Amino acid sequence: MRRVALAAVAIALASAFFFTCTYVLNRAAAVEGGHWAWTASLRYLITLPLMLPVMRWQGGMGPVWRAIRAHPGPWLLWSGIGFVLFYLCLSFAASSGPSWLVAGTFQLTVIAGMLCAPFLYRDDRARIPMPALLTGLLVVAGVLLMQFGHGGGALDRDGWIALVLVAVSAFAYPLGNRGLLLHLEKAGVELNATQRVFGMTLASQPMWLAVAVLAWTGTGLPSMGQVWLAGGVALGAGVIATILFFQATGMVRNDPTALAAAEAMQAAEILFATLIGVLWLGEQWPQGRALGGAVLVVIGIVVFSLVAARAAAGDRRATQELRGDRGA
Repeated sequence: MRRVALAAVAIALASAFFFTCTYVLNRAAAVEGGHWAWTASLRYLITLPLMLPVMRWQGGMGPVWRAIRAHPGPWLLWSGIGFVLFYLCLSFAASSGPSWLVAGTFQLTVIAGMLCAPFLYRDDRARIPMPALLTGLLVVAGVLLMQFGHGGGALDRDGWIALVLVAVSAFAYPLGNRGLLLHLEKAGVELNATQRVFGMTLASQPMWLAVAVLAWTGTGLPSMGQVWLAGGVALGAGVIATILFFQATGMVRNDPTALAAAEAMQAAEILFATLIGVLWLGEQWPQGRALGGAVLVVIGIVVFSLVAARAAAGDRRATQELRGDRGA
């Protein structure tokens, strides 16, 4: 069992590395002058064909297509929130500051799903556990320290816009995923995690095509460099990282300690984003209050993972929701 737990943690750490592609490659596209709307739409337009071969080993596309045809409304709604709103905000914020700042601020998502629960559920899941809430406040404090530390003690207009956009993104992702899970639960439809990601990617295509048309009419076609960067995010974060993370949490879903350790590996995203941003993009290291805020966020994620994973271990439904709160 110990060997399985160590393997799950290693896989979760690898998933955190690939999730980091979102922050670093989006920042690279912004630095090179790529339009944020192309950055957002290209990722999901490219992700769909990349997922097609994977579906052969993940339950197939048939059940997903039937589920969407039976209830297109909820799929459009929740993919619009969980994928489109989420990534439009995150892509726009990429121009606001270094990769570690966006990566650290997005970690608000660890508490977002919990705070959305009272608005979604009508059973015991609507309750917000006090230990998790207090730990979440630690993450919020760390995020604010990072933002104000980077802003020299005060945020200008662009800084506040970026902070709000990343916060909206952090809430939209788990809200969209939990909303879809709740719809599937009420409809009596069983889809695995990869099928749900594929279904939301498919359902969001009309919206992404509309965003791409708006970007084209406003700025023309994207550069090949931006296309390649978006493709890197699609493959790294949209496919590889997601599958690795679901694999890791699935391996230890009945072991609260190992599940918490696997969940806590997402804290490494800040470290990876910092290292890659500094070495590749020439970004500044976090210093002073910003560094202290990053440390607080990491500590908060680790503690929150312990609390949340102990509550979810052994409960398939709770583990699904915990998985759905992660990712970028």
